[in-house]
Amino acid sequence: MKKTSRLALGTLSLAVSAALWLPLGAAAQNIAVVNGKPVPKERAEALMNQVVRQGQPVTPDLERQVKDEVVMREIFMQEAERRGLAQSQNYKQQMELARQAILIRELFADFQKKNPVTDAEVQAEYDKFKASAGGKEYRARHILVEKEDEAKKLIAQLKGGAKFEDLAKKNSKDPGSAANGGDLDWATPDSYVPEFSQAMVGLQKGQITDVPVKSQFGYHVIKLEDVREVKLPALDEVKPQIQQSLAQQKLAKFRDQLRDSAKTDYKFQQ
Repeated sequence: MKKTSRLALGTLSLAVSAALWLPLGAAAQNIAVVNGKPVPKERAEALMNQVVRQGQPVTPDLERQVKDEVVMREIFMQEAERRGLAQSQNYKQQMELARQAILIRELFADFQKKNPVTDAEVQAEYDKFKASAGGKEYRARHILVEKEDEAKKLIAQLKGGAKFEDLAKKNSKDPGSAANGGDLDWATPDSYVPEFSQAMVGLQKGQITDVPVKSQFGYHVIKLEDVREVKLPALDEVKPQIQQSLAQQKLAKFRDQLRDSAKTDYKFQQ
């Protein structure tokens, strides 16, 4: 009898241990249980991945916030379902729109993954940029006034030995450069209105316009400080921007191809 009792007791002990172990193992896969319904860890992992893709660094505090958010969502979802909101027409419409948005996002992500921007494409785009951006840039000063007579008087004072910077600070109506003695910093001619750029490029270093230059802003007195070849950034400095631009161009072309190849009676606005 004693041996039988010990065997029965040992069997019971194993059964109890197994019964305790299985729920614990299952619970380890969940963050929490809300009203008898488990909240799986996968939800928190999916939300964490989404947050990280948006640039958030992973920290213990962020992990706790994500878990809190996932559990709160389960609480809210259960209440919404209890009220029958999952059967409402508005919910079904919103779900369909969300399904479309997610599927389309996956389509474009899949395209970009399979059609990455190559180093050769980046180099070709950079070479094209260098060819179009070549030329000279100018550093000029100017004094902007409303009337031609004012500009002529300033030119006469400059010829008499007055300092350009002093006259610009005192008389110029250009709020962007007056405080700096009329300094416009380095820029290419196409940065200015045609009348201004034409007069500027016709000057020699240190020369001042003999007559006022009229533009839509008023009358300018211009002094050319210096000229240099356009300084372009190195490829490594602009490579990320070029890659992003080319990726957007590829994606736009892909979208257009899908639209143009679709059989539809709808007329898209150009």
